Amino acid sequence: MKVALVRRVRSTFLFAATASCLAACVTIGQPFPSQGVPKFGIGTTTQADIQKSYGSPFRTGVDGGDVTWTYVDYKLRMFGQQCTQDLVIHFNANGTVKSFAYNTSSDTGCK
Repeated sequence: MKVALVRRVRSTFLFAATASCLAACVTIGQPFPSQGVPKFGIGTTTQADIQKSYGSPFRTGVDGGDVTWTYVDYKLRMFGQQCTQDLVIHFNANGTVKSFAYNTSSDTGCK
């Protein structure tokens, strides 16, 4: 009788743990304002301006000799709509925006 109860409790626990994992949402990065992206001034918007508006980047690096900052906000779900947005900014040697790319899977950004 006790063995059957232990098996039932174990099965219930495993079922609950599996269901929780399947319903999970994984978040990578953090939300950032996408409305101001088109207003970046090429050659005029500075790294300080970007950091003031967007905070610290998720990732930094160098691409083709240019300092590059990347901001990401990914909401990945097992079920339901996934939402991703990322912003990659390349800077000139003087610390101003050289170019940028903004991509999203949603018209309204990730919520």
